[in-house]
Amino acid sequence: MSVMFRKDAAAWAVAAAAIAAAVSVTACEILMALAVVLLIATRTPWRVPPIWLPLTLFMAGTLVSLVASGHVREGVPQVKKFFVYLMLALVFTAFRSVRHLLWLATGWAVALALSAGRGLWQFAEKYKAASALHSPFYKYYVTDRITGFSTHWMTFSGQLMIGILVVAACVLFGAARKQSRWFMAAAALLMAIGLAEAWTRSVWLGTLCGAIYLTWFWRRWALVALPVVAIALLLSNAFDLRQRMLSSVSPNGDTDSNAHRAELREVGWRMIEAHPWLGVGPEQVSRQMVNYLPPGTTALRAGEYYGHLENDYVQYAAERGVPAMLALMGMIAWALRDFFRALRRLPAFATERWVLHGAIAVTIAMLVSGFYSWNLNTSVVLAMFLAVIGGGYVAAGTDKSAA
Repeated sequence: MSVMFRKDAAAWAVAAAAIAAAVSVTACEILMALAVVLLIATRTPWRVPPIWLPLTLFMAGTLVSLVASGHVREGVPQVKKFFVYLMLALVFTAFRSVRHLLWLATGWAVALALSAGRGLWQFAEKYKAASALHSPFYKYYVTDRITGFSTHWMTFSGQLMIGILVVAACVLFGAARKQSRWFMAAAALLMAIGLAEAWTRSVWLGTLCGAIYLTWFWRRWALVALPVVAIALLLSNAFDLRQRMLSSVSPNGDTDSNAHRAELREVGWRMIEAHPWLGVGPEQVSRQMVNYLPPGTTALRAGEYYGHLENDYVQYAAERGVPAMLALMGMIAWALRDFFRALRRLPAFATERWVLHGAIAVTIAMLVSGFYSWNLNTSVVLAMFLAVIGGGYVAAGTDKSAA
């Protein structure tokens, strides 16, 4: 077995694991394990990105919080999730050139376009069901939305957000060949339609911010198209999209989650005030929710979801303490800094630039959408995000002779 074949075999294995995250958490984790075995069998030297220090501090903070909480057994699922963070090292170790990253972008384009297509079929079925029941579509659909190949609309939307921005960066910055550029653009468009019909406002906002970043560095004048598209959607109100968009500032009573999310944030702040250093412990936020309800509230409201706090920053601080939350956010900020530095260092037409722009756009989107969801805890979304970060570091230090 030649050295080049061994390297490509390892890269294919890791790419398959990352692509599987767009479809199934079980498939992703199985393929990650197989990739580890292959890397060990081929004696591939392991590489770890320079963000290992804040990541290690985050994991250490999680373990200390777990022990201090006194609920070790209940918090074990969050320790098991450390395995997903291995995706960062897998990508950085196995991927050696932009060519490998193009495999990943193409795989996501195919998998997520199919998932979006399935989601649109689900949307049509739900629309027909609401009509048959003579039920207002908004009220019928908002609590049971499309999921594609995923199990929940938030997971589905997070996957699409990452896929759209990575594929868009590939197309806008010329990484895709002319023959495949139209296919990649069509896949991104289908994903965008699927995301629109998933009605996930936090992910809409995150994707918009990532798209603004990409457009700014591609053709600044093209930014005028974004408000045009938004106005067209508002005026057309296709499938109640206008009502869903405006619900961010004018919610439809308890049908929308605005008030509930505000309640969850208040609960989170009360937990942070009581346990700023170590939090209440992994997996303890939902179990101890009733002890931190706002004054005047005596019980959890029926029909509302209290499994987590719908906010990355408040959730991690309340669950594991402010230092652990800052360590995780420090890891992400460190990566952003390194990617911007790499962009300044690279020539104007370097092929690595699309990867770095895509990684920055995805990171911005994750940080923005994280204000309104716990997206960093969803294993498949987290795996895709870490693959993007690992790919960014590959591009930042790619040996051009290997490309």
